[in-house]
Amino acid sequence: MGNEGMKGAAALNELKEEAPEKAEDILIENPEQEDAESVEAESAETESEEQKIVFGLDIGTRNVVGTVGYRDDLEIFHVIDQYSQAHTSRAMLDGQIHDITAVGKTLSQVRKILREKTGYDLDNACIAAAGRVLKTVTTRVDMEFDEETVVTEEHVQNLDLLGVDEAQSILNTNNDTKFKFYSVGYSTVRYYTNDDPMINLIGHKARRISEDIIVTFLPEDVVDGLYMAVGLAGMTVENMTLEPIAAINIAIPKSFRMLNIALVDVGAGTSDISITKDGTIIAYGMIPKAGDELTDKLVQTYLTDFDTAEKIKMQAGKKEEIEFEDILRLPHKVTSREVMQVLRPVVNEMTRDIANHIKELNGGESVMAVFLVGGGGRVSGFTEALAEELELPPERVALRGEEVLGDIIYDNEELDKDSLVVTPIGICMSAFEQKNNFIFVHFNGERMKLYDNDHLTVVDAVVQAGFPNENLFPKSGKSLEYTLNGKQKMVRGKSGEPAEITINGEPASLSDSLELNCHIEIKPSTEGAPATQMISEIEEYGSDDLCFLVNGTTVFCPRPAVANGETVSKYYEIQEGDEITFKDFYTVKQLMEFLDVEVDVDKELLVNNKDAYFDTEIYDNFTVQWVLMDYSSEGGESSEGMTKLEKIFGTEDDDPLKDIRPGKPRDPEEDELTFGFAGTGETVPKSTSTEQQMITVNCNGKNVLMTGKSDYIFVDIFDAIGFDTSEGHGRSIITTLNGHNAHYTEMLSEGDVIEIKWSEEQ
Repeated sequence: MGNEGMKGAAALNELKEEAPEKAEDILIENPEQEDAESVEAESAETESEEQKIVFGLDIGTRNVVGTVGYRDDLEIFHVIDQYSQAHTSRAMLDGQIHDITAVGKTLSQVRKILREKTGYDLDNACIAAAGRVLKTVTTRVDMEFDEETVVTEEHVQNLDLLGVDEAQSILNTNNDTKFKFYSVGYSTVRYYTNDDPMINLIGHKARRISEDIIVTFLPEDVVDGLYMAVGLAGMTVENMTLEPIAAINIAIPKSFRMLNIALVDVGAGTSDISITKDGTIIAYGMIPKAGDELTDKLVQTYLTDFDTAEKIKMQAGKKEEIEFEDILRLPHKVTSREVMQVLRPVVNEMTRDIANHIKELNGGESVMAVFLVGGGGRVSGFTEALAEELELPPERVALRGEEVLGDIIYDNEELDKDSLVVTPIGICMSAFEQKNNFIFVHFNGERMKLYDNDHLTVVDAVVQAGFPNENLFPKSGKSLEYTLNGKQKMVRGKSGEPAEITINGEPASLSDSLELNCHIEIKPSTEGAPATQMISEIEEYGSDDLCFLVNGTTVFCPRPAVANGETVSKYYEIQEGDEITFKDFYTVKQLMEFLDVEVDVDKELLVNNKDAYFDTEIYDNFTVQWVLMDYSSEGGESSEGMTKLEKIFGTEDDDPLKDIRPGKPRDPEEDELTFGFAGTGETVPKSTSTEQQMITVNCNGKNVLMTGKSDYIFVDIFDAIGFDTSEGHGRSIITTLNGHNAHYTEMLSEGDVIEIKWSEEQ
């Protein structure tokens, strides 16, 4: 752009001669250097909104069409006047400015003529970037959740950002040009929840959300070239739209866009394509073949210059015979039929390429109909050939001209209504529909330029700045994975804090709108703390305790935990990859350690009434009998010698004892009976009543009368039926009370059903 800028500066003197009255206003506009605030002030109109005069410039490859008009109180657009001026040289190729100075001169000439015809200053111009310079990327992105989640607006914004990010990556990978591209907008084609199509994601529950998204990009150099040329002509860019959007807003009303329709603008350098479906524009595209391809064919065939060949092309189909001279000044006379035979192969090739690209943009399928605008599509046989390639009836491919301009009033009745003026009028209309231009904002201290499509948000600045998407949303800390009893377990890390966003120092969100010269600051999101978990925090820990009868007292103990082969306490902090198991037994030694007691090894140690050792395994409902060490002396019991059990249970002389369920102490008021300890195995009725009662229970299918006590607990049944616990030979006792596993201290009532038997396994 540096060389072109020098050319532009050199051209100022020439332009001063052409428009001396505005020489002092001529700008060499470089959007990177202009003061956007002053430009906005200069472009303010004095007319009311209803009578605002707009000046639209359709800057094409072959010529420039200027349109001056306004919208009345009924929102009907009036064309005051139009003027078309061809470039004096091949200043533009395929829609891109190659000679900024030459294009600036053409724009200045169009402005001069229309100023004279209308009497308006025309200081501000509405322009359009050609569809042929657009880059559109369509992609699909997914976002997974750890579990079924209710979708929020923030989730959808994150999904959109992922889509734009992915499209930018695809564009960068496939970009075979030197251009830097602006993201000028994106459109969601379709949303999905768990792969099911959905119109709106918010509020739905899903494990995965997805979207098909189309993202549009514009090359920076092309935009700067347009701004430079307009500035050289002494004007300011008031509004900038995209040519496909301008054309489609006129040619395809919104009510038609529910249908799957293609609009093809066949210009001079390229054919621009837009596809509508489900009420929106779903794709843009172009092929680098259009009217000039036909003209070049005639140049080669008849050996003429380009302008003569252009006239031959325009007259074909309108006149029976066409007369012209070739470059050797030899006269020729040909029929329109002969000209069309020459053009037929090129028309077939063009329509084949257009049809293939339409299908590509439309997901591999043809569309329901095609509307054609632009001069290239008016060549005889073009619509029929395109219909054949798309396998459509001929009437489904139609030129759009005067019929789509029904709501447009021409104040100058001498002007023609045809397909050539659809885009120029659309450019003017866009100035009323939405404000499009480039504005400057400040992002984390850096000044940047954004394409303002009248609904710029923080998201657009984030995308343009290349701010990492992962720095916007809270990041979870590292998760913890381990196995528990052979099954994989995962604990999620803590959630971090989302990015802090401010606009001009005030808290903001990604969806907040941007204004000229605003200051956006984003403090990156943070990562949460890594996941941690102790044995005691595992849900399964303590939910299924083991029950032992120790010296006649029921003791409940949590299942022992083993990490990587070693027994660990409930305070053990699990490490990544640990293999955790819960055992279904204690050893005698582990039970002693858990209860914090010392056993007299010189005295009898029994498990299920059999001699036992420290490594003997004790399973659920096993009985244990041992004798604790006696630390008493002549002066009385030593307080230092008190065991954990004595502190928990008390001694024989203390208050009645309680069952132990670690972490779940029993309410003494709920206990019907408590037990002594230190090897006595005696039972002491808690009730103060001495009145004896008799009850009958059913044990192993037989009625048993129980007498001699005021209250009975389950363990009393052993004496009542004479059950010998020494005959187990290593087997455990299975006990049930009314169908559930019985605890030895459960109260018995009249009619209870009891079952007692030895287990099959030792």
